[in-house]
Amino acid sequence: MTYTVLVCDDDKLIVNSIVLHLQKEGYRTLKAYNGVEALEAIEKQEVHLILMDIMMPQLDGLSATLKIRQEKNIPIIILSAKSEDTDKIAGLNLGADDYITKPFNTFELLARVRSQLRRYTKLGAMQQTPQLLMTGGLCMDTGANTVYVDGELVRLTPTEYKILQYLMINMGQVLSMHQIYENVWHDTPFAPENTVAVHIRRLREKIEINPKEPKYIKVVWGSGYLVEKINL
Repeated sequence: MTYTVLVCDDDKLIVNSIVLHLQKEGYRTLKAYNGVEALEAIEKQEVHLILMDIMMPQLDGLSATLKIRQEKNIPIIILSAKSEDTDKIAGLNLGADDYITKPFNTFELLARVRSQLRRYTKLGAMQQTPQLLMTGGLCMDTGANTVYVDGELVRLTPTEYKILQYLMINMGQVLSMHQIYENVWHDTPFAPENTVAVHIRRLREKIEINPKEPKYIKVVWGSGYLVEKINL
């Protein structure tokens, strides 16, 4: 299967450079130069991953990411010219799956693309026989790749789904941030605290009645997170 990657940046030189490297790796590519063009592209064609710049005219990358996440679960990697954690966290909060700071190493960018597509593919190619992971009113069907809370379907990003799946498979076990990062991002963790914490917060906002007093995803201070086993 040939994957399609949408590269969105207002700097045409950057877009052309990234596209060239992606095409050498065998990917099909699409180009966009602002958030509006990115939204139009994913409506017209099937896209498997998006590389999204933040600072762009007409519609910036963060706003475009928010709009995409309202309807689609395409993996999104934020391309940020800024190194401040606030920009990275803002992208993750709005539903991005990963980020990379400009100027970036081409090999690192390609590795992150492969990692996101690998996880995206695994979510789409899971066993067809439904396997239910349940605790209280939280139910994950790994056959259909769906999550329900009290009977209501919850829309998760691929990264959020993978984190929740890892936690639920290891239900009752405390998992460190390093363990979560290694098993979800399939990469050696380097200061993963912000990345994991942001995704956990977004997960809680979607599956918990009161995210500040979570019922399912618990933090064990100094150790990590766990999903508690709750019998109905």
